[in-house]
Amino acid sequence: MEVDKTVEKMDIDELSASTSRKQILAKTIQPSVVISLHPLVLMNISEHWTRIRAQEGGKAQPVYGALIGKQEGRKIEVFNSFELKYEKIDEDVIINRDYYNTKEEQYKQVFPDLDFLGWYTTSNAPTERHIRIHRQICQINESPIMLLMETSNKHIEQLPISLFESVIDIVNGEATMLFVPLTYTLATEEAERIGVDHVARMAQSNDTTANSFVADHLIAQHVAIKMLHSRVKLVLEYVQAVCEGKLKPNHEILREAFTLSHRLPVIQNPFFKEEFHTQSNDVGLIMYLGTLTKAANDINQLVNKFNLLHDRQSRRLRYFF
Repeated sequence: MEVDKTVEKMDIDELSASTSRKQILAKTIQPSVVISLHPLVLMNISEHWTRIRAQEGGKAQPVYGALIGKQEGRKIEVFNSFELKYEKIDEDVIINRDYYNTKEEQYKQVFPDLDFLGWYTTSNAPTERHIRIHRQICQINESPIMLLMETSNKHIEQLPISLFESVIDIVNGEATMLFVPLTYTLATEEAERIGVDHVARMAQSNDTTANSFVADHLIAQHVAIKMLHSRVKLVLEYVQAVCEGKLKPNHEILREAFTLSHRLPVIQNPFFKEEFHTQSNDVGLIMYLGTLTKAANDINQLVNKFNLLHDRQSRRLRYFF
């Protein structure tokens, strides 16, 4: 009789768990969007979680952040992300909207074509707590997406991420928010491929001195240019020594130097100069753009601090009078 009660209790628990899962996931509903995910988002989330864990003394903590990108009809492309500040009240997570508004304004200044698409967190599966957070995010975007990254399982064969969108469905006669699982594809650009390749090589070798393929190529080019410079310098010193009478002229060597000098005008044509100056100007403009962006960010932070101090001073004066 006790065995029957135990079995009955297990059946009730399984039914309750199944009902709880149905209240969170809506597997029968077809997804309405197609997701393209860039590797930079995954790298940002991993860095965010690792940094918070290191700050907490090795204790794993869930992290929360925003996803930004572009949406054209049913196609969503997630380009980047940034972390969000939050407060905990009992077991509920309250997203700091003021911090989000500040970060959104800063991103709009640099990337005006990117919009807020959803949010991310680290967890194994969606829960009721994620539903409550998602309702807060819906106040910013009516139909946001949620990205979950699993960090507890170290033995995985696929990317430990899951994407969801929310729908409103009738469950037990009540309107309930449910998560719909989404499929995704990875989309990369040239700069992202270089960064991912470098990180992968560093992770595989566990050596801080390891270089990516691009770094190896640049090092080889540097060595070749350095060797060419040393040999040209040696020829120039020999010719100068012959002209000054310090060395006897060797006609074979002088003929080789003469032939080499006649090859130089080949790269001194107007087309080469134009391309060289154009490339130099582009590099200079990129450097100036980075400097201006950094200066604008510093000025923006200074203005925010000034406004904060001004508001505090105004409150004190109003309270005093």
